Amino acid sequence: MFGGGNKIKLEKDLIDRAKRVAEVAGYASAEEFISHIVERELAQFEGDDSDEDITEKLRGLGYIS
Repeated sequence: MFGGGNKIKLEKDLIDRAKRVAEVAGYASAEEFISHIVERELAQFEGDDSDEDITEKLRGLGYIS
C-alpha cells in the first residue's frame, strides 16, 4: 500500500472516508490522497530545531496533551 512493503494499519472507517474524499477530490487512489496528507503534515514539522518544538506544535494542534 505505501511502497517498499511497508504497511500501515488504519481503521476501516477511516479508510472508507479517505476513499470517498480521494475520489471526489480527483486523486488516483486513496493511497495517493493519504500520502499527500501525510506529506503535508510532515512538512509542518520539518526544520524545527528540537523535539520540544515539535512537541509544542503537536500539543497546540491537540494531537497530544
